[in-house]
Amino acid sequence: MITVTDNTSTAVDSPESRRYNSIKRWLGVSDFGLGLLLLVVLLATGWSGTLRDLALRGASSNYSLAVFLYVLLLMVISRVLGFPLDYYSFRLEHRYHLSNQKLRSWLWDEFKGILVGLVFATIIVELLYLLIRHVQHWWLAAWALFLGLFVLLAQLAPVVLFPIFYKFEPMENEELRRRLVLLSERAGTRVRGVYKWKLSEKSKKANAALTGLGATRRIILADTLLDHYSDDEIEAVLAHELGHHVHRHIFKSILVQAGITLAGFYLVNEVLRYAVERGNMFETMADFANLPLLVLVVTVLSFLLMPALNAYSRFNERQADRYCFQSVASVAPFISSMNKLADQNLAEKTPSRWVEWFFHSHPAIAKRVATAEAWAKAH
Repeated sequence: MITVTDNTSTAVDSPESRRYNSIKRWLGVSDFGLGLLLLVVLLATGWSGTLRDLALRGASSNYSLAVFLYVLLLMVISRVLGFPLDYYSFRLEHRYHLSNQKLRSWLWDEFKGILVGLVFATIIVELLYLLIRHVQHWWLAAWALFLGLFVLLAQLAPVVLFPIFYKFEPMENEELRRRLVLLSERAGTRVRGVYKWKLSEKSKKANAALTGLGATRRIILADTLLDHYSDDEIEAVLAHELGHHVHRHIFKSILVQAGITLAGFYLVNEVLRYAVERGNMFETMADFANLPLLVLVVTVLSFLLMPALNAYSRFNERQADRYCFQSVASVAPFISSMNKLADQNLAEKTPSRWVEWFFHSHPAIAKRVATAEAWAKAH
């Protein structure tokens, strides 16, 4: 999806934009820190074992049911502790006039998110401990299984997950639809439809995406984009998204994630083995009370890799931008769309170098706009 972290050549961020983005970052850091603290406390105090025992008693020692109850208890604790930050984030969007969502609608989305999260977490954890119990090199089997689940989820998300939270309908602007489909065909990808995403029911921000794989491949355009942007600007936005397809960024990203996931599962296996054999923290690796340790290892690894992964993502975004420049008649609509998105989404146009380096998966818009202007002068 489009992520705006942009500047224009002469852009200066407003104090409002600076404050909003600073608060958003601190909310993210606080949420990460709270999750990390919860995992450490569960392990250090032995409370994870207590929760396991409660789950086993509640399930009459049925292992699979106990795993489900344990996951449920962890999710309830996590969501209760994180609710103040979630609610503050909801209020923040209203304070800066970026949200149209009512409290009841937000609470309903939170509830649906908990249910969806519980379903996925239960499936993943049940499969994981099934492999740990019955497969010698469980981490290799888990890697292959999770890679398949990742691809399946990418395919099903537009038709199964997104509609749980948002409404979609076929786009009515036939001329724009024709232009976008033609642009997609020139990029060598077939889309199964162009859809209007009713984002305005919840947000004043604009967004667009080329989502799905194979039969679920589709273009989704927020109504907040369709209502305020010209056809040329929307075409430029999609051309950027198609650049990811042309450069095979999805396939390459899957390969990168596959490598990281393989290393992650191997590391988890070694840490769990140490915790059982030398740390005397758990009786066996199949003791699901070690789940917080597993999640802790994955969380720390993800944190350490975040700057490198963001750098790789920014490289991909620059490639997609260059494809956009080559695909449209003029880069002017790209420049205007970037500036309008930054203003509409209250994006930080000139983030500090360290903020961009650590937090941003997209180059600052000032750099993107400057690159577009340089392209226009050279061509």
